Amino acid sequence: MNAELKIAGLGETLWDILPSGPQLGGAPTNFACIAQQLGAKAYVVSCVGADGFGRDAEKALLKRGVSTDYLFKHPNLPTGKVKVTLDEQGIPSYDIEKEAAWDHLPCPDSLIAFARQLDAVSFGVLSQRSPDSRRAIRSVLDNMPKDSLRILDVNLRAPYYTKELVTESLEYANILKVSDEELPVLADYYQLEGEVTMQLRQLLERFDLKLLAYTRGANGSILLNDHQASMARALPVIPLNAVAAGDSFIGALTVALLSGYSLHESNRLANRVAAYVCSHQGPTPALPPEFRIVSAIETARAA
Repeated sequence: MNAELKIAGLGETLWDILPSGPQLGGAPTNFACIAQQLGAKAYVVSCVGADGFGRDAEKALLKRGVSTDYLFKHPNLPTGKVKVTLDEQGIPSYDIEKEAAWDHLPCPDSLIAFARQLDAVSFGVLSQRSPDSRRAIRSVLDNMPKDSLRILDVNLRAPYYTKELVTESLEYANILKVSDEELPVLADYYQLEGEVTMQLRQLLERFDLKLLAYTRGANGSILLNDHQASMARALPVIPLNAVAAGDSFIGALTVALLSGYSLHESNRLANRVAAYVCSHQGPTPALPPEFRIVSAIETARAA
């Protein structure tokens, strides 16, 4: 029996064009790179171009140990690129290329068969901006095991989201990750009332979520489920690059939860990993060995 946790980043693979040079990116791709380092078997399900950036993306993923078995190649469209500008606090703004290979993710039978083996995926709204990728992503979600984790990292990037697209994505998810910058958009969409925790509870109940993760940068994070809440402080760091802070948080959180960590233990680990990533150049730096998780599920499956 395969004892590995199988986790996939489902959506965009692209290159962040940073002031320091190109860095492999895309929220699902960053998620997979972090999950792999923490002890999962991670895959990227995406599409790149048959160009130099596409070949470099495949090499970079393989170097990080991430599987490229479902990294498809588009014969005509380029590998996606995003121009990233960082402010004095390392907070990014994005100029996203409009038409890229990741907009046309195919969905062969082999991908559907793979979906039935997955323990968790992370997907976002941005990766569904085109009909082709939207269909493929939702086909994967439809075919995952009932007890798997379907994590929506809502990842709002103007102008590539609408209330309809956000709502449909929430209906596919059983875990939501939302930031303090994104919550006001959802509060407006769904007429959420009261202080922040009350608004989060309303989202949890409205969409029948297993878990809601609320990240708030230097102020830490809140995790909520039906019967429990966890608040964790962010570690004090000098931020050099916050491009993948949320992606690394949800990657660590996912592996921790699947590995039997408590809600608060998972929250604390996710904050530690996000802080480490923020304090280094590049969205997916090599993590220290002590971050690696020994999975309780691995042990049970191997028995």
